[in-house]
Amino acid sequence: MPLYTYKAINPDGRVVLGRIDALNAVDLELRLRRMELDLVNGEPISHRRLFGGKIPRRELINFCFHLEQLARAGVPLLEGLCDLRDSLEHPRFREVVASLIESIEGGKTLSQAMEGQRRVFNRVFVSLIRAGEATGRLPEILRNLSDSLKWEDELASQTKKVILYPAFVGGIVVAATFFLMIYMVPQLKQFVKNMGQTLPAQTQALFFVSDLLVAYWYLALLLPALLAGGLQFALRTNPQARVRFDAFKLRLPLFGNILRKIILSRFANTFALLYASGIPILESIRTTQDVVGNRVIKQGLQRVEQLIGEGQNVTAAFHGVGLFPPLVIRMLRVGESTGALDDALENVSYFYNRDVRESVEKVQQLIEPMLTVLLGSLLGWIMLSVLGPVYDVISKIKT
Repeated sequence: MPLYTYKAINPDGRVVLGRIDALNAVDLELRLRRMELDLVNGEPISHRRLFGGKIPRRELINFCFHLEQLARAGVPLLEGLCDLRDSLEHPRFREVVASLIESIEGGKTLSQAMEGQRRVFNRVFVSLIRAGEATGRLPEILRNLSDSLKWEDELASQTKKVILYPAFVGGIVVAATFFLMIYMVPQLKQFVKNMGQTLPAQTQALFFVSDLLVAYWYLALLLPALLAGGLQFALRTNPQARVRFDAFKLRLPLFGNILRKIILSRFANTFALLYASGIPILESIRTTQDVVGNRVIKQGLQRVEQLIGEGQNVTAAFHGVGLFPPLVIRMLRVGESTGALDDALENVSYFYNRDVRESVEKVQQLIEPMLTVLLGSLLGWIMLSVLGPVYDVISKIKT
């Protein structure tokens, strides 16, 4: 179905710009009329490129919350979606909700309508909505989805805190290094050499690095970009390279352990949500494999699914793969033996949520002094290399 960009007038007389799927110009006008918009003009987009098409997580949280409130109040699904569509300010998401309304009017269920919007509603989202429709617990599922999305938003915020500060300070360190090596050191180089002293090893190394950066500064700027581009190409075209890279990330000092905890936290939270919603264990594990974002962990979950399918219990399968620490395995064992596996999974999710939060705070406390030491060491090396020969000359003059 072609994608159209349109210009329309809303009931308040304001101009509305956006994009929407339509079969042709007539279908475009009909779809916009259902959205209470009067078409001014519309043109098909030859390539389906959705600039800014990604829906913010905050929009999905509000969508789940408002739809839950309307469902609990007894408002019919179509009327609730129409009210949501009219209150949305995000143009792309408004088009998505309008498409859901049209699909439901055509006879589809809400989960079937969401299946056609996989860019917005992932496999976990659709599976949970389907379970809510089958069990009659859609408001409860929507509330759980809203809580889960809020948790993911908080987790993403914590992860950004770990990444942004080192990136900012690292950028300052790199900029300071370039300034000193390309501008300051060359000016001091001739002065130090004119003193006629034998240059120590650290001074020679400093001048060598400075000469390299002055002569090949463009390579120093282009090489990281080329390496990043080559790595991206290899990861996209070679599945084995992606597996090795994901395994390397998990082995990184300091950050690898936190990354593993974040991935397992996401898995435990999603698995608990799916199982508590009435979805069978094997289907829950299969669904979570697409949300962990790491091929090594995904292969481990595939092995867990295989072991459970062969007749092993949940505890033995996870213990055999070695994904979780002993404390979590003990939680699963107790939950499975008492018939309260859903409660045990919620405890696992709580355990990892707390562990991730504490680990992120510890890393934030460690990063600042580490970067301070790095910058101080760099400046100390430069100062020692330049001022060392000067101090030797002054010492000889005094004697």
